[in-house]
Amino acid sequence: MPAETLRLASYGPGLSRDGPGLLLRDILKGEAQVAAAIAVIAHAAPDILLLTGFDRDADGAALAAFADALHADGGPDYPYRLALPSNAGRPSGADLDGDGRAHGPRDAQGYGRFTGDGALALLSRHPLGPARDLSPLPWRDLPGAAWPVTGGAPFPSEAVHAVRLLSSTGHWVVPAETPSGPVTLMAFAATPPVFDGPEDLNGRRNRDEIRLWARLLDGDLGPVPEPPFAILGRAHLDPVDGEGRHAAIAALLADPRLMDPRPASPGGRAAADPGQRGDPALDTADWRDPPEGPGNLRVDYVLPSRAGWRVTGAGVVWPEAGPLAEAAATASSHRLVWVDLRLD
Repeated sequence: MPAETLRLASYGPGLSRDGPGLLLRDILKGEAQVAAAIAVIAHAAPDILLLTGFDRDADGAALAAFADALHADGGPDYPYRLALPSNAGRPSGADLDGDGRAHGPRDAQGYGRFTGDGALALLSRHPLGPARDLSPLPWRDLPGAAWPVTGGAPFPSEAVHAVRLLSSTGHWVVPAETPSGPVTLMAFAATPPVFDGPEDLNGRRNRDEIRLWARLLDGDLGPVPEPPFAILGRAHLDPVDGEGRHAAIAALLADPRLMDPRPASPGGRAAADPGQRGDPALDTADWRDPPEGPGNLRVDYVLPSRAGWRVTGAGVVWPEAGPLAEAAATASSHRLVWVDLRLD
């Protein structure tokens, strides 16, 4: 019996609101931006989808309502869902940004105006097993961590160094049971490498959030996932364009244990920025051109293990024109990235 194709996808649908409960309200009333995100997902119809930037509530009400609305609108049925507690908005009790106060959005373990602000969620057509959550890992415990230092001491203080976690949102290792056999999903969302000072706090944290996966595969962080596996999520870093420590994502893309299917789109190619060095067809985010914004960048990824998979297709949902292009632009600055795989 031939192996079935499995479509994995990562998408930042822009489903984060200014306070708890507001996303559920907008889903239930069929708000236009929510409907646009649903149209994008229904078109791609992934078997397993990671949502980045989706507000989490303790009861999972928003995620359940979104999955129901998606299915009712002709999208896939996702009976298996996962939304672990997020570091985004999780109080730290410390002055993490060094402004003399300890209870602002930047004092949470990951930037957030409330607990679960802009969190992660997995939707799956296939059963998900017990997840291994790496989100509680202290930043200082990552081998080779690039902690910011000023004046020879950790920024902003030794006390912060002791309590800050690496993950700004989350890093999960999740087994899934597909019709062709078991696979492992490695899901994450990293902080943008901007919005900081000369200490480069966010740039350094972004680098290490990406580097966590190589350290895991090296055996430095406990059990090593067996192929077939796939890393999927929002790295918030382009290999060549925009700000940030590009070597981190370039190293992950070149890791011999991984494949880069290089998902592309005609809309990204048509929207190329002046002076862009990377291939615009690979871009996954449509931001304002410099100097007002960072420009269009490749920041969302699906990277399968080299062992255990065969890539049969890949793409980014970014048409040049038409209703789907309008829906993608209405939903989010990010575009959905998908990869089709078969188990060897």
